[in-house]
Amino acid sequence: MTPRSPLFARPSQRSTLAGALALSAAAWLAWPGPAWAQPATTAAAAPVSPAKKELVARVLQLQQPGIETLARGLVEQPALQMMQQVNNVIRQRVPQDKREALARDIQADMRKFLEETAPLVRDQAIKLAPSTIGAVLEEKMTEEELRQVIAILESPANRKFASLAGEMQRSIAEKLVVETRPAVEGRVRTLELTLQRRLAPYAPGAASAPAGR
Repeated sequence: MTPRSPLFARPSQRSTLAGALALSAAAWLAWPGPAWAQPATTAAAAPVSPAKKELVARVLQLQQPGIETLARGLVEQPALQMMQQVNNVIRQRVPQDKREALARDIQADMRKFLEETAPLVRDQAIKLAPSTIGAVLEEKMTEEELRQVIAILESPANRKFASLAGEMQRSIAEKLVVETRPAVEGRVRTLELTLQRRLAPYAPGAASAPAGR
């Protein structure tokens, strides 16, 4: 379990923004991956020919946009969860005349988080693809089936390739979350603290909202 900051020590405060943000940040820090990202049982791999490795590499190249989309989705999840909580707080507690400026600042924080973190996770996803997705293709598909996939033919092989989507996603996601967590963890916590500071003046019990930024 991820240790909590003292700010989040009291369960009675879970309805506050701090508690909500703590739970949102924990989505990445303690998340083992999506439902399809649980470890798969794999048998000992048989030797793979150089020709087949070349075909798999070509498939991975063609599938790179999908791999990048998967990686970005893993990064966006905690940010989206935080943003939902922040929007609720802004609507409920922030004076009307301060909402627009505060929302702009928070949106900038979110963009900075995504711009700094998404490329890191994307690059790691691409790096992991040969040993994860590639390993699935090497084991499950023949050289001829891979050639048909590359040609994007309407064929049984293409349908078989599509049916392996869950297994391929599982194989990369379980490693991607583990290997990028140390780098992402600090950024998630930094974003969480930044949002808390921005919204602290509007929390229950705060002396007063600032007159200006």
